[in-house]
Amino acid sequence: MKRKKRERNNILLHGSNDICVELNRILWRKRHRIFSLVSFVSGCLILLLFAVSVFSPPPAANLLFLPPHSLVRKEIAAVESNAVFQVPTSGGDLDRGLWSTSRSKLYYGCSNASNKFQTADMKTYPNRYLLISTSGGLNQQRTGIVDSVVAAYILNATLVVPRLDQRSYWKDASGFAEIFNIDRFISSLSRDVKIIKELPLKGGQPWIPRRMAVPRKCNERCYQTRVLPVLTKKQAIELRKFDYRLSNRLETDLQKLRCRVNYHALTFTDPILDMGKLLVERMRMKAKHFIALHLRFEPDMLAFTGCYYGGGDKERRELGKIRRRWKALHASNPEKMRRQGRCPLTPEEIGLMLRALGFGSDVHIYVASGEVYGGEETLAPLKALFPNFHSKETIATEAELAPFSSFSSRMAALDYIVCDKSDVFVSNNNGNMVRMIAGRRRYFGHKPTIRPNAKKLYKLFMARNNMTWEEFATKVQAFQVGFMGAPKEVKPGRGEFHENPTSCICETIGTETIQKETQEEDHENDNNGRDTAEVNDEQDPIEEDLDWIEDDYSDNIKDLPDTDSNVLTKQEQPEVEELFSD
Repeated sequence: MKRKKRERNNILLHGSNDICVELNRILWRKRHRIFSLVSFVSGCLILLLFAVSVFSPPPAANLLFLPPHSLVRKEIAAVESNAVFQVPTSGGDLDRGLWSTSRSKLYYGCSNASNKFQTADMKTYPNRYLLISTSGGLNQQRTGIVDSVVAAYILNATLVVPRLDQRSYWKDASGFAEIFNIDRFISSLSRDVKIIKELPLKGGQPWIPRRMAVPRKCNERCYQTRVLPVLTKKQAIELRKFDYRLSNRLETDLQKLRCRVNYHALTFTDPILDMGKLLVERMRMKAKHFIALHLRFEPDMLAFTGCYYGGGDKERRELGKIRRRWKALHASNPEKMRRQGRCPLTPEEIGLMLRALGFGSDVHIYVASGEVYGGEETLAPLKALFPNFHSKETIATEAELAPFSSFSSRMAALDYIVCDKSDVFVSNNNGNMVRMIAGRRRYFGHKPTIRPNAKKLYKLFMARNNMTWEEFATKVQAFQVGFMGAPKEVKPGRGEFHENPTSCICETIGTETIQKETQEEDHENDNNGRDTAEVNDEQDPIEEDLDWIEDDYSDNIKDLPDTDSNVLTKQEQPEVEELFSD
């Protein structure tokens, strides 16, 4: 009995165990399924978050939680900007060739006199002598020399070879014959104006001329009414500080005389020409094409303009100390100057502009520059963009440059030659050298000459970290239309004549037909030409050298009223003072 009962209990116990085991199996399977489902969902969420982090840019809001001057904040900002604005090493392609100017072969320099132009032997009066004293650096003096020939023609006078400025900022003691080929200057212009090397004696005694000044932008009528009566009475006069003392607007024959002087008669001496030719040849040995960059970024230049480039208190202190040399300068507004496009572009900005225009890192650049403010640290970004960086000091030996190195005007003349002969000429400013070379390159075939549209580029440079490189490059190319040296990009009569000698540019037969085929391009250039005119108006070249304010002499003669509407129009306004002579 007991045995049967024990067997029945064992059967019940085994049954219970089997039920428990089965229940445990069921529960384990359910837990496994739930765990698998949770794991799957979690994995999907992790993958989704990873995808969002990879394909989305870092949130800019992160910067809001960091102190303004935090190094971490700056590092994050740098990472964000680099992720967007990445400068390529290659330049890409433009719609036109990089090394040539569109339709340049359809235009050529023409400066021969018309049949109405009287020769020197017909109109030069005896005992009527004109002397001039130039001012400024080499290229500012060049404007005075060119215009002095025209002034002598207007006055029917014999011109005495101009005296160069030896007292200005540049402190160069060179005379005319040490920089320019004096015999060629006299002989080439013998049919136009009688020129002599020295003022003759009067009664066996040195002749002391009457010294006087003329207003800026003095036109033909101005010379005849203000200068001629004095010259007739005194027979010899000297016009001091003779730069930009002749109107931009003259009759065509007088404009063509300007061009004959500037582009044919006024040449450098043989030693300067030979050394300049050697520098050009050495650049050609390095590359088939090269860029010449006129880089004005000297401490004096920046101090005089009153511009600011982000160097903090150190920059303000250093440039402010230099600025105090010119007591008459007004207090500067650096932000306004930059906003109006009146400040030279930095070396880095010039490099970015060139890359955006299509010039790659393999391009060779010849840099015509003085002492750059900030030295190698300032030049480093430009050299990083264009490692093939040259100057006359790097491609010529110290012994080769020795005959020139002590004379700023002769060294400037060497740069002038290389810049003129370069395939592309670029500037970061709108100074005298830039204007003179731009006009020469237009006259001799419209070789590419790139002047920055500084007003619009400034805004673009400030916003570049908020756009891609492609957007930046597209905008640079659009802003630079009308600033590339192409034919007719500046309307006739606009700007300074030495920069835009339209009276001396002729068109070949067939130009009209080709122009009809490119009406859309012309329309675009016209629109940009208006923009160019606006910028030129706001960036009117300033016509004085730095020492002007320090000199005892001051020009107290007021500019002429607009009395001759045919010659002196509202567009012929007196230009503002020269920021810096070169």
